[in-house]
Order: sequence, then structure tokens, then C-alpha cells
Amino acid sequence: MKIAVIGANGQLGADISDAFDQRGDDVVRLTHEQIEVANLDSVATALREIRPRVVVNTAAMHHVEQCEADPERAFAVNATGARNVAIVCQDLQATLVHISTDYVFDGRKQSPYGETDQPAPLNVYGHSKLAGEAEIQSVAGRHIILRVSGLYGTHRCRAKGHNFVELMLKLARERGVVHVVDDEVLTPTWTAEVARQIVALSRADAYGLFHATAEGACSWYEFAREVFSRTGTPVDLQRAQPGQFPMKVPRPQYSVLENEQLKRAGLNTFRPWQEGLIHYLKACHRYEPTTVQHRYSFAQ
Repeated sequence: MKIAVIGANGQLGADISDAFDQRGDDVVRLTHEQIEVANLDSVATALREIRPRVVVNTAAMHHVEQCEADPERAFAVNATGARNVAIVCQDLQATLVHISTDYVFDGRKQSPYGETDQPAPLNVYGHSKLAGEAEIQSVAGRHIILRVSGLYGTHRCRAKGHNFVELMLKLARERGVVHVVDDEVLTPTWTAEVARQIVALSRADAYGLFHATAEGACSWYEFAREVFSRTGTPVDLQRAQPGQFPMKVPRPQYSVLENEQLKRAGLNTFRPWQEGLIHYLKACHRYEPTTVQHRYSFAQ
């Protein structure tokens, strides 16, 4: 099966490309140099030449502060760009798989969000991604929209640099003391698991909106604690004090997603987030994860 992955050199796109490769698919990797989603002619030229059966769109402007500073560009990429890809996929009768975000919610519910919960974004990024969902739903026939959360992966994130796991390990080595916020709750999700889920969906007759995250939830502080625990990293981990890391842009303090539709369809492939972290550490660092705790101290 021929697959086109838009944003194939990104953190998630690279894992998606690899996952389809491993299944024996014919994968065409498209980068920003080869396709500009905000330009319909660019999208049409690139995809019509390939004529894929499935198009996976990971292209996005997802740096929250940059979106807030340049909303016109954010909507051009995240909303108009989504529409452009949907238009061409509809023309080619290709299935569109589009990546969205937990930031379409405001976090006030304080319990896991299902696909039928009402979105209420707090910032430009969330609004632009929600607009992209609506554009796809109004244009594309066979489409799959996946909302994801707290991604970290083997490949470097082009917009943000280090993922959270690597940043924590780096800070622990360099400083010895690490402060992390404990008032934002989410579900950390390894990009390789999202990629595996996308491959499974591409083989199924299931379309629409899906939440696609690892199982369970934690705060950023709890995630950091698990990273240090599993790697046996000596560190003094402290909860950040109120106001220590002021947010420049409003973000949902609770953005846990429940994979209701994947489970209802019998297609959910995700494991608990702790298991995803273990497999990531083994793959990236060749750690044999440990639970020995005498090498570090955590604030309680």
C-alpha cells in the first residue's frame, strides 16, 4: 500500500514512516521542502504525483507561544493547511489521517475527555487545531482525526528540540536539582505507540474522530519522577513553587484523553504510559529500567 507521510522528518512523522515501512508499505516521506500544506497548489502537485492510498498529515505549527504571536500563520498551517490536504485527498479518494491535539479542551472537566465532550480551547494553537478538525470533517470523505497528548519520541522535535524525557535527563546531569510543575495533568505518550495505532487504523474500516493516547495520567512532576526512577538517575527532584515557571500562554491544566472510540471499535493498541516509557528508554538509551530508589531523592 502506498502511504504519503507529510512532516516525515518530525518527531511523530519519522516514527509513522518507520512503522509503515516495517509493515512492508511503500512509504513516501514528504518534508516542508517538498510540500507546503498552507498552499493548495503545493499540496495538489505533491500528492497527485504520488497518488497514495493513505495520507498521514503531521504537519503543524505547534509551538504554543509562536502560535499566539502569529495567529495568522497558525491558522494558515493548522486550519487552512488541513483543509487543503483534505481537498486533495478527497479528489484522489485517499484516506486522510490527521493529527490533532488535547489542547482543544480547556481542562476544567477534571476527568478524562471523550470524543463527544465539547471542545473549548484556551489559546490560538488549540483554536487553530480545532478549526482544522472542522475543515476536514466538512471536506474529506474517508478521514481519521487523532487527538494526541504529551508526545515524546526517538526523533528530535523540529520546533521544540529536546523532548521532555531527554530534557529531564539533561538537567539532572547538569544541575543535580530539577524543579518540575505538578499542576498540569496529562498522558505522556511515546510517538512509536501512536505510529503503531495509525498503522492498525489504516488496515481497518474505521473513520472519524479518535482519541489516541497511552493509558493512565500523571502530572509533569510525576512523569519526571518516573523517568528518574526507571533510569536510576541521581537527582534532587523538587515540585516547582507557584509562579516559578509562569505560563506565557494559557494551557489546560487537565488534558487527559480517553480512547473511547478506539476501544468501542476494538482497535485500541495503547499500553499504560509507564510501559511506553520503559520501551522508549530501552530503545533510546539501552537502559534496563530499574525501580531502585536509593540513588536519588524526591520531594514528597
